[in-house]
Amino acid sequence: MRKLAVFDNITLDGFFTAANGDFTWAKGHMDPEFNAFVEQNAQGKGELLFGRVTYQLMMSYWPTPMAAKNDPVVAERMNNLSKIVFSRTLDKATWKNTRLIKDDVVEAVSRMKQESGDSMVILGSGRIVSQLAAAGLIDEYQIVLNPVALGTGRTLFDGVKQKLSLKLSQTRAFSNGSIFLRYEPAA
Repeated sequence: MRKLAVFDNITLDGFFTAANGDFTWAKGHMDPEFNAFVEQNAQGKGELLFGRVTYQLMMSYWPTPMAAKNDPVVAERMNNLSKIVFSRTLDKATWKNTRLIKDDVVEAVSRMKQESGDSMVILGSGRIVSQLAAAGLIDEYQIVLNPVALGTGRTLFDGVKQKLSLKLSQTRAFSNGSIFLRYEPAA
């Protein structure tokens, strides 16, 4: 059985994007220590899962010469890992090693979790996260709490109607003020 994790940044006031969808605030706290953590975290195997908006955003940066120059380790992993984009509106997925799934995300991920293979990680993709969280399909939440408040925006769990009980399994504080939090569903 495959495991499914989420890796996302949030603000102190609980938002993962600004009201207009912008998340450049998450890049404002990058420093050598945090960059090394991101590079190490990117070393694992697995398959990346995206919704359409996050997929298009990631595809606009990671295959570029700028990404290869600024973030060579992460760019190599992002471009070479297997990726899935869930979208009912895209006609094709053109980023290297990406396949498009137009099926219901909950049904598709339920099937994928039953298969053998590497773990899966959702990056960004708040609508996908909230649907899969509500369905109890996420095995681990990796959250980077950033020292910034936006005042308004979208939470990672918009649309979740039932309480999610989680237990903390790891923390790490960074000198830039960010805190990494790893949660698993409570038994």
